[in-house]
Amino acid sequence: MPVIVLLSTTLVLAFSALVALFPAAIAPELSGVLGVSSATIGLQVSLIFLGAMLTSLVGGPLTRRLGPCRTSQLSLAMLGGGAAMMAIPALPTFALASLIAGLGYGMTNPSASVLLVRFTPPERRGLIFSLKQSGVPLGGVIAGASAPFLALAVGWQAGLLLLSAIALLGIVALQWQRAGWDDQRDPNTAWLSTPFSGLDVVWRQRSLRYVALLSLCFSAIQLSVSAFTVALLVEDLDFGLVEAGLVMSGVQVTGVAGRIGWGVIGDRLGDRLTTLTIIAFTTAVGALLVATMTPAWPQWLVIVLLVLLSFSSLGWNGVFLAEITHLAPPRRIADAAGGCLVFTYGGVLLGLPMVTLLHSLLGDYTTVFAILAGIAVLGLWLIHQARRSREDKHPDEGMCNWGS
Repeated sequence: MPVIVLLSTTLVLAFSALVALFPAAIAPELSGVLGVSSATIGLQVSLIFLGAMLTSLVGGPLTRRLGPCRTSQLSLAMLGGGAAMMAIPALPTFALASLIAGLGYGMTNPSASVLLVRFTPPERRGLIFSLKQSGVPLGGVIAGASAPFLALAVGWQAGLLLLSAIALLGIVALQWQRAGWDDQRDPNTAWLSTPFSGLDVVWRQRSLRYVALLSLCFSAIQLSVSAFTVALLVEDLDFGLVEAGLVMSGVQVTGVAGRIGWGVIGDRLGDRLTTLTIIAFTTAVGALLVATMTPAWPQWLVIVLLVLLSFSSLGWNGVFLAEITHLAPPRRIADAAGGCLVFTYGGVLLGLPMVTLLHSLLGDYTTVFAILAGIAVLGLWLIHQARRSREDKHPDEGMCNWGS
């Protein structure tokens, strides 16, 4: 059963990332059809995460009402429906479809957290959550590899409709597990009338509050490293575009290895806040080293340092989610996961415009990385505060025990 749960939750998350990034992978094709620039197509990722923030607000009570399996099926339905709507060549429909797909994206982690806590051993939770979170870059890799091919082979619209068919298959496959996975659901739970219950759980418990704010910092750093590595290499360090693209691929692969590696380390240490401290410290040091880089540096040293930075800055997610399940009241795990992820997605939304603004003010990316190092140091302070506040864990035991 644990293997099936891990595989199912990972594949649902990978599919959500695939749908989110599929349009960006064929942006030049879509831009011509929709009559906008390829950069405008990229803004649909912001709509995806806006939708994810909205459903994260109700992810906990919705999971309790429907059950984690049915919530995952609903997530797939919205992702598949959003993909189908994107196939309509009209800009307003494309924007609405991105928002709908984002609503599906935001349902994935609260329901997955409930399932993984219930069916997997606590002592391996860091690795298990990290393996599940590897679905995000896996979906990105699949999108980058498949979307251009499908656009050329069968057309971009057929490619999006294929995603809808995959979503339908996933819904049918999950139905086999529904009786066992949803046996603790509470159909009387009011979910839409309490949209801030997850945020309330997070904000009233200081340890969760600090960890949620930490995820905002970490996600902003992660997006910056992912989105601006190529620009840093080409504009500030005199790399060729092809060379920079290869380094960017290495950064993403290292991020996947980091997610799994930090999960193992967290389980071995038995203290995931300590693991997050190491991640924040190494991220701060790595970003500071990037800030000192010049075109005179050997290219191999630049590459090694960026890869080491990505191991930490892109590898924190699974440890973070596992720590939420440790800090949260056992009966409010889905609420806590949804509430914390509002902050995480907020970091994604804020990170891109923040770095863009800083670059326009400072004139280069290396200096921007010095500021990212400062954000990582802020993360160290937040972890320290979370550790000091851990004794106030579980102040609210008032709902159906989804964590048992």
